[in-house]
Amino acid sequence: MKVTPTIVQQELIGLNAKVVGSSHPGYLGIEGRVVDETRSTLIILHKNQKKTVTKNTSIFDFTLPDGTIAEIDGKVIIGRPETRIKKRIRRLW
Repeated sequence: MKVTPTIVQQELIGLNAKVVGSSHPGYLGIEGRVVDETRSTLIILHKNQKKTVTKNTSIFDFTLPDGTIAEIDGKVIIGRPETRIKKRIRRLW
């Protein structure tokens, strides 16, 4: 799969995610499968516990179905999942 800016329009539930950066030290290192998503949080199944991570303060590594790892700043994916999928992506280059 080619990693493009449209990656933020894809469904995140079911993907493996890892928190690689955060202003909240308790979020660092949380990794597992994304089980739910709200407007401002991701709920990740980490060691059989559901951990809620805010999107605004975190940077995530998502493992796509083909094995590609995409690093995404949480500020880019803020919004309800159903509206984020429809949103136009503005290219910055």
